[in-house]
Amino acid sequence: MHDLMRFLHVAAAIFWMGGMAFMVLALRPALGQVEPPLRVRVVAEVLRRFFAVVMISIAVLLVTGGAMMAGSARMPMGWSVMAVLGVVMMLVFGHIWFAPWKRLKAAAAREEWPVAGAAAGQIALLAKVNLGLGWLAIAAVMLWH
Repeated sequence: MHDLMRFLHVAAAIFWMGGMAFMVLALRPALGQVEPPLRVRVVAEVLRRFFAVVMISIAVLLVTGGAMMAGSARMPMGWSVMAVLGVVMMLVFGHIWFAPWKRLKAAAAREEWPVAGAAAGQIALLAKVNLGLGWLAIAAVMLWH
């Protein structure tokens, strides 16, 4: 059972981290070649789908991480650091969801492209922050025993 929990935990982290890396390193730079109305529409649709994956990933990470931590007699320090960083990442995502994502959707519906673009830029910045935090969490659990 522990191996299944660990597999699901790692899979959820890979989906979340991979999606952020794709968005920041591939999608966003490539969309610089596209006119703002289409760019905002594409970003909004990609994020709508990706955020559904993030929410599922967060649920899986919380359940599996909690189960593995509860089942461990002596938890390595790296696990604690990973857990704290994971919660911070979840809070950052909550901010993305309730602030810039909400603004992006509303501005896109009103066809206010500069406002929507600014919100998309804030989401990209926060995704970079979360990507960095994710790498720190991975380093903590892998290197800090």
